[in-house]
Amino acid sequence: MMQWRAGIVVEEVRRWPGAVELAVDLEGSGERVRALAYTAVTGVPGIAERVLLNASALLRGLGTGGLAFVVARTDVLPADPEPGDGHIVKARYTPLQQMLLAVDEQDSPHHAVLADADDLGGLPVVVADLHSALPAVLAGVRLVRPDATVAYVMTDGGALPAAFSRAVAGLREAGWLAACLTVGQAFGGDHEAVTVHTGLLAARHVVGADVVVVAQGPGNVGTGTLWGYSGVAAAEALHAADVLGGRGVASLRVSGTDRRERHLGVSHHSRTAYGRALLAPAEVPVTTLPDPDLDALVRRQVADLVAGARARLTPVEVSADGLLEALEGSPVPLTTMGRGLVEDPAPFLAAAAAGAHAASVSARP
Repeated sequence: MMQWRAGIVVEEVRRWPGAVELAVDLEGSGERVRALAYTAVTGVPGIAERVLLNASALLRGLGTGGLAFVVARTDVLPADPEPGDGHIVKARYTPLQQMLLAVDEQDSPHHAVLADADDLGGLPVVVADLHSALPAVLAGVRLVRPDATVAYVMTDGGALPAAFSRAVAGLREAGWLAACLTVGQAFGGDHEAVTVHTGLLAARHVVGADVVVVAQGPGNVGTGTLWGYSGVAAAEALHAADVLGGRGVASLRVSGTDRRERHLGVSHHSRTAYGRALLAPAEVPVTTLPDPDLDALVRRQVADLVAGARARLTPVEVSADGLLEALEGSPVPLTTMGRGLVEDPAPFLAAAAAGAHAASVSARP
């Protein structure tokens, strides 16, 4: 059930490509909330405008960053977009569906390139469970290859609009990320693609990526059950990379401070996705962690994962030299599950190790 609220815009807090954050006073209660408007959907609401909000996740305290979402400007009809090509609909059959030009569709200028594309040519594809791994993976890539062209393929397991991610906007602005490709029902990237497969092929043949990172958008659905979490799709992304001749790199989700036993050390999300769901070979980067006890635990868990996996997993030792310093140089904040680099360095070091390994094998002929 959706929970609707109406309110008046009192302040524009900040904006970044594709989104604007507003302060809105709710009608009736006078309570002030933060609300996000996607400019491709609503345009930019002005001060004193009345807006309709979807406040369901905010009122339930779910992980939306404490935000309501602007559904409509009740007294203003946004201008129609400029006529253009494209017939791929995302967020399909919802009131906010978008019609977009996909990189792989017939009207795309890249259609001829992708029509028969079927090979990634050994391109390293780093797959991660959480969106928060993205800047850390990029830090590892840049430590080894500062000039590497990196593309991000955003799947639809979390947020659907790429504009929700301030990390993507900041990484693009800093030049760390060459392009964001939104696949499936996700939308708003530099390129749209229908599937993970065509997103990967576009990363290679359109963007010219040396390394690709695949992860869901911000937000992670989890139910506390073995299989009921959106990150299980990490296995499917590695399958796509393998089918297309890519080099799959399985980034581990690791934590040293998560109080939930199933996420301590190597998370059960990684152990289930890579150990049970994955049917294609992949490399599993491991690096030395600052806490000796945690490091020993992770190495035991990785050894068990490799020994019991259905697919062939190859552990790869990555030097920790320079990884922490590379992470400290991130142009966007590093945070995962409410914890930063100081509180819990392990998740970021594990992701950076995956990026460093991918960069080390990314030399193209």
